[in-house]
Amino acid sequence: MPFLRRREAPTFEFQRPTPGEQLIHFEHLKKSFGTKRVYDDLELEVRAGETLVVLGGSGTGKSVLLKCLIGLQRPDAGRIVFQGKDVTGFSEEQFIPVRRHVAMVFQGAALFDSLCVGENVAYPLREHFPEMSPDEVRERVAEKLALVNLPGTEQLMPSDLSGGMKKRVGLARAIATNPEVILWDEPTTGLDPVTTQSINAMINSMKTKLGSTSIVVTHDLVSAFAVGDRMAMLAERRIVQVGTREEFRRSTVPEVRAFLDARRVELEPGAMS
Repeated sequence: MPFLRRREAPTFEFQRPTPGEQLIHFEHLKKSFGTKRVYDDLELEVRAGETLVVLGGSGTGKSVLLKCLIGLQRPDAGRIVFQGKDVTGFSEEQFIPVRRHVAMVFQGAALFDSLCVGENVAYPLREHFPEMSPDEVRERVAEKLALVNLPGTEQLMPSDLSGGMKKRVGLARAIATNPEVILWDEPTTGLDPVTTQSINAMINSMKTKLGSTSIVVTHDLVSAFAVGDRMAMLAERRIVQVGTREEFRRSTVPEVRAFLDARRVELEPGAMS
């Protein structure tokens, strides 16, 4: 039997765009799960270097949007354009190089319980960069754990960590590959106010330290106004408004107004400043 050479994954060439340029465009997305329609005609633009917050109630499809971007879910119709390239029809193999540039911080951190902190953070490096030496991997892991204020924790197990620490390890793992885009899935859900503030500070610091673009999906208004450069409201299976924090504060769009008014008790004085 002839030797079959392993086929190389397609190359996805990422050129760092100028801040403010369009980086990602969700165009006329439609998505359903059985009889449940999630998107009817969703349009959304993400600009390079910004933190875009996607607001919406539970079950509106906020997390599905992130999963469609990296190929974990597939839209039924429409396009997702990432740096000028339509990735909607990419195969699993074609998404491999895309995921080197786009990392996701999952809601529950999604750590491997059987692996120590160091091995959890090293996992994407071993998957995407097999050419890295063990010393290079160790150095990168230490660098990212220090960046999220968890230096020297490589030997701890997930069961040894608090909820906030697990979120930080999840972030360290997400940024291990030096991604240009970070996706945050409900990053502050279930955390106490002090830990929530620290996670918000980390989201803001990633833009400063890494120059990354972030998409944050949340229903937490305090976090949304603390980290968002722009905000988008997902309701009625589409984006009903996109704008700055000030534009959202003054919004007269019924769905936005109802969402903000229903959650105004979450906001402490000055939280929306």
